[in-house]
Amino acid sequence: MKDGARRRSGPVQAGLAAVAAGLVLAGSGCGGDEMLGPDQIPGGADGPFDWILPDGFPAPRVPEGESMTAAKVELGRHLFYDVRLSGNRSQSCASCHQQDRAFTDGLDVAVGSTGQHHPRNSMSLTNVGFQPALNWANPNELNLAHQALTPLFGEDPVELGLASMEDVLVARLEGDTTYQRLFAEAWADRPIAPVSIETLTRSIAAFQRTLISGDSPVDRYRRGDREALTESARLGQSLFFSERLECFHCHGGLGFTGTFDFEGKSAPEIEYHNNGLYNIDGNGAYPPHNTGLHEFTQRPEDMGRFKAPTLRNIALTAPYMHDGSIASLDEVIDHYAAGGRTLADGPFAGDGSANPHKSGFVQGFQLTTAERLGLLDFLLALTDSSFIAEPRFANPWPVGSVARGGGS
Repeated sequence: MKDGARRRSGPVQAGLAAVAAGLVLAGSGCGGDEMLGPDQIPGGADGPFDWILPDGFPAPRVPEGESMTAAKVELGRHLFYDVRLSGNRSQSCASCHQQDRAFTDGLDVAVGSTGQHHPRNSMSLTNVGFQPALNWANPNELNLAHQALTPLFGEDPVELGLASMEDVLVARLEGDTTYQRLFAEAWADRPIAPVSIETLTRSIAAFQRTLISGDSPVDRYRRGDREALTESARLGQSLFFSERLECFHCHGGLGFTGTFDFEGKSAPEIEYHNNGLYNIDGNGAYPPHNTGLHEFTQRPEDMGRFKAPTLRNIALTAPYMHDGSIASLDEVIDHYAAGGRTLADGPFAGDGSANPHKSGFVQGFQLTTAERLGLLDFLLALTDSSFIAEPRFANPWPVGSVARGGGS
């Protein structure tokens, strides 16, 4: 997920104000569906919603006022893959979040439907339902349904390019017979005009919460399969969780990230870190369009602080860092081994290892050839091949359909 656009025009802001307010109320238990506990979340006529959780995984925390049903998830999946959710019908949510890339896009930075480049890399949606804070560094974006408003209607930068087209979008969906059925099933409590921006975003959020990955070789090894990891990967695992390398401090726990939440957890964890990627002026400055948490807080100590993304499926999500400026996992290891990156020339030249705002966990280290290979093998073993092939997460629209960009 990319950080929220900072500007919306007056008409768009006015047109979305009621929708945003409704989503906030839905997340606070003051409106929308009745607040439900994890054992009461309906899955439609068949009873409680089946998360299909990997062994040892808790359920994601569902915001108060929301409910999970199979019908909402299926509707959300159709919407997620539909190019009609962009103004010019050229992109869908899945354009920047592709299943075979663990729901990233392989680009340095995301490119919107009009060709405008985003300043940040498309973040993986792996286990996004466990993320209590979304995007790279926006501390205000805490709700998946509300977050969807930015790529849909944001103007700086343009992503899906639907600013001032709310009525057009609703009309597109209302005129489709598949959506007439799916919206009626998912939102049966709204028999009058079930198609709306609010029901659309809440349905996409329901689908995104089901994108759960937890069957990598590392997971199978933890569950007792001693053959799941090679000797080299086991060496890498011990290094990863050692105080010598410190990796686990920012990428630990079940999520392999410091920002994690789930049903029953006493409080969500939200962390942002400066990892010494830049030091333009010798005083810790980052590129002006990518200052991280500082952009929102304006506190000097927040310069360059970004969320540590999950390392699950990390082998599939290159290039790396918030701006896609590191191409490979080998180069990522180089960066941390040096205690920060040094750029010898160019507009962002500087010694990142000397950044005064850098996390104390990024101190640098030395590795033997075998240790380096082991660390890389461990990172590769975080790949969940079943996740990227799971039919429940795949594009439901037939090839050549209007939703895929075929036809008119």
